[in-house]
Amino acid sequence: MKVNLIRLLYFSPTRTSAKITHAIAEGMKVPYVESDITYSSASSLNVVEELTVIAVPVYGGRVPDTAIARLKQFRSDGKAAVPVVIYGNRDYDDALLELNDLVKSSGFIPVASGAFIGEHSFSRKNLPIAAGRPDEKDIQAAVQFGEAIRKKLDSDGLSGAVQVKGNYPYKEKNPSVPKAPFIDGHKCTRCDACIDVCPVEAILIEADGEMVNDPARCIQCCACVKQCPEEARSFDSPFALVLFEKFKTRREPELFF
Repeated sequence: MKVNLIRLLYFSPTRTSAKITHAIAEGMKVPYVESDITYSSASSLNVVEELTVIAVPVYGGRVPDTAIARLKQFRSDGKAAVPVVIYGNRDYDDALLELNDLVKSSGFIPVASGAFIGEHSFSRKNLPIAAGRPDEKDIQAAVQFGEAIRKKLDSDGLSGAVQVKGNYPYKEKNPSVPKAPFIDGHKCTRCDACIDVCPVEAILIEADGEMVNDPARCIQCCACVKQCPEEARSFDSPFALVLFEKFKTRREPELFF
């Protein structure tokens, strides 16, 4: 199967999913177009490229609801896809299976799939959780994954179903507790960097100039925390300490063909 052009389709608040998709594309050595659905829903699109790399982060062992809603805007008439999830070193549970099922329901045919590690949303200086990942080793693994996908398509095309890890029914999603990052008013300079990176428009500036968060909208991706140049934003979760203490052992990417 000849691949002349691929599409990179990703939901990536902290840019880890974007990094992995670009590395896979580098390994494939094929021109690409991008659909970044991090910040807004795309209008319905019928994908015509021969292959689409689809990447999302894992939240609580599942695909985030926001990502699901935006991914459903893309459909295919039997073109190849590579579903990829990025998780924070604990586990991806049923997220990869869920993503594969989602892309198949939209008309794509998975030809390979993978789970990579990215810095956890709750990671911070005193409680690092997969800090700095994907690192150089992860990126190289993604490049090699792209090379392997290209070889498979050249020799086997769309033949062979991809089996990935996961269970039915999917892991139950934990009830969402509305909570948003804390804003240190003494440090905040109102530069608006946090507003620019929020994928769900949960950060507002009121008429009096005060910056506020909307906990009901916030998906706790912590993109605003990681991107604040003044370190004026923080998000304290009771799970951060648990993740730091119990999931220090480095996990490596898992790939499926």
